[in-house]
Amino acid sequence: MFRQQFPLRPYFEKMPDIGKPLSDAEIRRTEENVSFIKEQEALVSSAVEKVENSGIPADVIHKRGQTTVYDRLEYLVDPGTWRPLHTLYDPAGNEEGCTGVVDGLGKIEGKWAVIIAFDNKVMAGAWISGQSENILRVTDLAKRLNIPLVWLTNCSGVKLMEQEGVYANRRGSGAPFYRHAELNQLGIPILNAIYGTNPAGGGYQGISPTILLAHKDANIAVGGAGIVGGMNPKGTFDLEGTLQLIEATKNFREKPPGRVETHFDQTAYFREVHDTETGVLDGIKEYMKRLPAYDPQFFQVAEPAEPKFPLEDLNRIVSANQKRPYDAIQVLSRLTDNSEFMEYRPDYGIEVFCGIAKISGFPVGVIGNRQGVFPKYPEYANGAYVGVGGKHYRQGLIKQNEFVTFCGRDNLPIIWLQDTTGIDVGDLAEEAELLSLGQSLIYSIQKTDISMMCIVLRKGAAAAHYIMAGPQANDHNAFTLGTPLTEIYVMHGETAAAASYARRLVKEHEAGRDLEPVIDKMNQMVQEYYDKSRPVFCAQRGFVDEVVTLPDMRKYLEAFVEANYQNPKSITPVHQMILPRIIRG
Repeated sequence: MFRQQFPLRPYFEKMPDIGKPLSDAEIRRTEENVSFIKEQEALVSSAVEKVENSGIPADVIHKRGQTTVYDRLEYLVDPGTWRPLHTLYDPAGNEEGCTGVVDGLGKIEGKWAVIIAFDNKVMAGAWISGQSENILRVTDLAKRLNIPLVWLTNCSGVKLMEQEGVYANRRGSGAPFYRHAELNQLGIPILNAIYGTNPAGGGYQGISPTILLAHKDANIAVGGAGIVGGMNPKGTFDLEGTLQLIEATKNFREKPPGRVETHFDQTAYFREVHDTETGVLDGIKEYMKRLPAYDPQFFQVAEPAEPKFPLEDLNRIVSANQKRPYDAIQVLSRLTDNSEFMEYRPDYGIEVFCGIAKISGFPVGVIGNRQGVFPKYPEYANGAYVGVGGKHYRQGLIKQNEFVTFCGRDNLPIIWLQDTTGIDVGDLAEEAELLSLGQSLIYSIQKTDISMMCIVLRKGAAAAHYIMAGPQANDHNAFTLGTPLTEIYVMHGETAAAASYARRLVKEHEAGRDLEPVIDKMNQMVQEYYDKSRPVFCAQRGFVDEVVTLPDMRKYLEAFVEANYQNPKSITPVHQMILPRIIRG
């Protein structure tokens, strides 16, 4: 006789139901909301299309008998599993409109990996400004999730005309090679598919990973033809020197250093050499098969299940009007397995919700902001004012501290659903210790060693943005997502303008001078805050790692949670978890 079950079945098999279907009236009433969100999606899609078309046309690459970065990714990644990140990231405002690399999460042979590739359409994969910061985000992601990093290297080296913005600095283009060394030190493998000519920095990009697979025409070298041929002891150029340069370049063009004949036949750096570009990717797939990964059932607490309600409902539930509240639990019910949620202390700290959900059958912690008005709350205000959704108060901060600590103990990854305007302010708030409790939440997060992801549903503002495991939580935040409704700023533009110009207004008014010039500056500041908090701007500056549609959030949750449980560094036996018992009481 043989019997089998999931662990802690009484707690996880059937958790409390949440959510309800939208009524016909709600559907009719939210048509305008859907239209606005679609307009914002179109703006994001237009920006993405521009990035994907950067550099020379794909047809030119194909006529050379080569494949583009997007061709390679499509061939390598299991269908339907690609989750792009940093698509719009361009912190330096490059003329190329991107950082020259394409990255994201994806499955290869059924296993999650962090995947990054040089865009060979953009200056043959050159180092350009902002690229090293992008790469460091990617290596951090592999480190946090403890999953393989896969490189598709096709790197022509530094963009020499802009070397000062690329080469040097603490986080310059050499820093990723130290991160590669760190990943190897931690036992996180780096697989490298090498194409094309990779001199100088491209050579280090080729040599620093764990496993090197090459195309027959690939090379990696300390220096390329231009570097070797360009060495000039005179310090200046004249006709004689330029003729010598021409001859040297011709010679190295015929036989660039670091070819397959050297690094396969002689040094044996390359494990494999393939005659076709897809053959190199087949080799990567074979190596992925050999890497460790737990069977999902080792950690699952229930069978995976889709939410009971349509994902498209999210475009109707989350209001595009930033001042209009919505039911955050209705949002959550469109994201969790079977629309279930085991809430922690629901009657305490009511401005936030915390609890355990299931994603792909795995247990995960969830924390988010409730919206609306809370009469007779916070308790320390004694009726002086009422609590409003999106803000944090004493009880809510205490609850989040407790929940994060328990998740750390139970090794539960955490998903943060941010829609926050900040932390309560004023004398009553200071007496209620909110300043310290906010920093305490940061400490509680730092004290754990668990992965977290953050979604800024609408607002990410003031200190609340970073205490809720925003991207500033470098050791824990795997990635942060924005939506078509995301706004990120230190405070609302109107508030910032009032704070900046209030004293000036008083001074001008008392002097009897015209206030219009100051008012114009205030309105200009409000507009600048608005323009510099839009989803595309947030993605370009790296405030978020990707802007996704509201229905696509579920796909990223699945990728994050499944990757987290693929090869964890630490395990809490499910039957020894304490948080489900605390919730039940």
